[in-house]
Amino acid sequence: MPDPSPELPRLRLRLIFASGEKLGPGKADLLALIAESGSISAAGRSMGMSYKRAWSLVEEMNAMFTTPLVQSVRGGAKGGGARLTDTGEQILQHYRALERATTEGGAAEITAIAALRPPGAGKPPPDSDMSE
Repeated sequence: MPDPSPELPRLRLRLIFASGEKLGPGKADLLALIAESGSISAAGRSMGMSYKRAWSLVEEMNAMFTTPLVQSVRGGAKGGGARLTDTGEQILQHYRALERATTEGGAAEITAIAALRPPGAGKPPPDSDMSE
């Protein structure tokens, strides 16, 4: 979902369970990329993370719920791959719906907070030519 305005701050949602386990935007993005690519390693690469890190996050997510979110198939004649389970698809859909509801519901407050910042705050400085 595109941000309403590139000049407004972004809201990042992270669920923190009583156990301390977390489900946030990075894990949700990883799930979405696994669903899209059919590969844990490809999903991790597109996020700039190692295969080991992507696998670690998948194992962590799989252990968080009553059934795994990602099912992997080891390589063989046809190669390996991965897919979201029904639970994984449900978790991703619910998380994305919660993101939309939070962003839409908080839009007025986000705008109000941004309005209290000084003009130009958070904008990159203009290019300067140090040779002058």
